[in-house]
Amino acid sequence: MFDIGFAELLLIAVVILVVMGPERLPQTVRSLSLWVGRARQTFTAAKRELEREVGMDDIRQQLHNEKILRDIESSKEELARAKQQANDTVNDLQSAVEEPAKPQ
Repeated sequence: MFDIGFAELLLIAVVILVVMGPERLPQTVRSLSLWVGRARQTFTAAKRELEREVGMDDIRQQLHNEKILRDIESSKEELARAKQQANDTVNDLQSAVEEPAKPQ
């Protein structure tokens, strides 16, 4: 969204240092950090409240359960394939044992 590189940030920092002066800059940075922290807390609280109202925990649990069911189904399919291969191998061995040896 914003394409601001290191050079632009450095230029902004120099301009702020010149405009504000080295005496007021630390206090301004502290105040700005405090406001950013408060904004983050507000957004985090709003997000938590929205998730609680929507029932995100229930949705997450349902998605987790669906994933487990998909894993179980794929395991069943793999087990069925392995069983079929084992049956094929047993049948091949039985047919090889039952065939009489051909005289030469």
